[in-house]
Amino acid sequence: MTAYDNLSVEHDDGIATVTLDSTAGRNALQLEMANELVSAATTLGEDPETRCIVLTHEGEFFGAGADLSQLSGDESDAPRLRRLAGRAHEAIVQFHQAETPVVGGVNGIAAGIGFSLALMPDLLVLGDDATLKFAYPGIGLTGDGGATFFLPRLVGLRAAKEIVLRDDPIGPEEAVELGLATEAVPADEFDDRLAEVAADLAAGPTHALGTTTRLLTESYDRSLESQLAAEANAIAGATHTDDYERGVEAFFGDGDPEFTGR
Repeated sequence: MTAYDNLSVEHDDGIATVTLDSTAGRNALQLEMANELVSAATTLGEDPETRCIVLTHEGEFFGAGADLSQLSGDESDAPRLRRLAGRAHEAIVQFHQAETPVVGGVNGIAAGIGFSLALMPDLLVLGDDATLKFAYPGIGLTGDGGATFFLPRLVGLRAAKEIVLRDDPIGPEEAVELGLATEAVPADEFDDRLAEVAADLAAGPTHALGTTTRLLTESYDRSLESQLAAEANAIAGATHTDDYERGVEAFFGDGDPEFTGR
């Protein structure tokens, strides 16, 4: 298991929990952390034993944005921001392409790239202490980290523009109402509920679940004909999995299927 400086990865019964804990403080993103996210996402996406990925955080911040202490505040920052965004984007792509469900857990502040990372998972659980904020306008920057991709897909174009232009903080209940989060729970129940959601997903046919969620996201970029072709390829491919055999056997039998994620 790889040891990281800005995050940790723990494995438990098919669930891989990635906990953000940046050395920069406030879980601010710097290049080292982005590189570690790429490594973790790539490794977990290729690990047949990983049946669900949880992305959560240590401390009061899920992510406070980029580490501004490494920037100069002028045009000389362009190559630094391009490099930082590029690595963060590679991590997001790797998480998205993993054939396993991804669950996010936020019980703190998610702003800037932290806000963007919170939008990426398939399901998002918030605690009472969670606050989501786009935040980029506060320093005169545009969004990155997939915010402009995921946000309109989650809440619709008009609501996405309002969130970006008003840049108001969004609490847990409002986030659920808008469609930014799946559910909000009391802070003292947050860890247990996050673990419960991950365990439920990990017990399912995770290859099929991961492929289906990717089909949903990619449907926005395809014509109906292309999407139908992708669905046909995916469902045919799923017949080669152990989970398909177990599912069919259970369907004609008496018990529930015991899926393996293979």
